[in-house]
Amino acid sequence: MSDSPQQISEFKSKSGFKRIFSAFFYSLDGLRTAWRYEHAFRQEVMIAVPGVLIALLLPVSRFEKLALIGVLVVVLVVELLNSAIEAVVDRVSLDRHLLSKNAKDLGSAAVMLSFLFALVTWGVILYPLLAA
Repeated sequence: MSDSPQQISEFKSKSGFKRIFSAFFYSLDGLRTAWRYEHAFRQEVMIAVPGVLIALLLPVSRFEKLALIGVLVVVLVVELLNSAIEAVVDRVSLDRHLLSKNAKDLGSAAVMLSFLFALVTWGVILYPLLAA
């Protein structure tokens, strides 16, 4: 083991209220960036917004509404993480490399699984309504 002190990035956030305030605006910057440059994120938002409205209008319990909206948010969160992975991979190198491909494919698989989870959740909740 090394006794040398751990290096800390100069970009590491500070503590206190200023950190929370700054983090909020960094998050808004991230959402703006995703909306502006990530086509898949925009597509998923275009599905999520009407989905939230539909979920709020459906004659289902509050918990079911929460589940319907929650899985849509999960898809967006996973897409943001996937976009972050892709950005880091591209920042490191634009050269084709198996590990870069694996990282991007794994992120894409995570998005696909979250989308399938959303479809199944919506199907399970809507099936009794549609079958009636």
